[in-house]
Amino acid sequence: MTGHALFIRNACLSLGLTLGFIPASAQAVAGKAPVVAPADELTKCAKCPYCGMDRTRFHHARVLVQYSDGLLEGTCSLHCAAISLSLHLDQDPVGIWVGDNAGTGAILPLVDVDRATFLVGSRVPGVMTATSKVAFGTPEAAKAAQAAQGGDLMTFDQALLAAYTDMSKDVARIRKMRAERRKRMQESTPAPAPKP
Repeated sequence: MTGHALFIRNACLSLGLTLGFIPASAQAVAGKAPVVAPADELTKCAKCPYCGMDRTRFHHARVLVQYSDGLLEGTCSLHCAAISLSLHLDQDPVGIWVGDNAGTGAILPLVDVDRATFLVGSRVPGVMTATSKVAFGTPEAAKAAQAAQGGDLMTFDQALLAAYTDMSKDVARIRKMRAERRKRMQESTPAPAPKP
């Protein structure tokens, strides 16, 4: 268990909070079984609720958040997960998982964000952001990717802060790209034939 999880657990218990408000990783320290990501999460959460992107297509960047009220929300990226976490301020996340780029298979497995090491700002293309934020289940895999692709190694909290910091320019870039796409579609659509 990470020192971060122990700190959160002890801080919550010292404030008299119940385990329902303690993140899953810290619950394990308290003796309560941590929340586990559902195996069928790509079926339950097929599309990102914020941008509509297919989470299976972007399985390497997907994030899954389980909130204390039972809401399970799957996003395509850390960018959209930051939106989710902002909108659900009254519900504590009891589990957060991210695609493990150190994993193998047609669909990469999920890893708890407390165990992930993020590579931020590398040459790996970002999802919903110009500054990529890629998660790895082991520090060794993240360091190997960093050696090949550049970027900085970060914890989840640091990567999430980077997502919030990038949000304004990413949203402006996405809006511009969507407007250009709509314009191209309008220009390529033939004008209706005049009525006789």
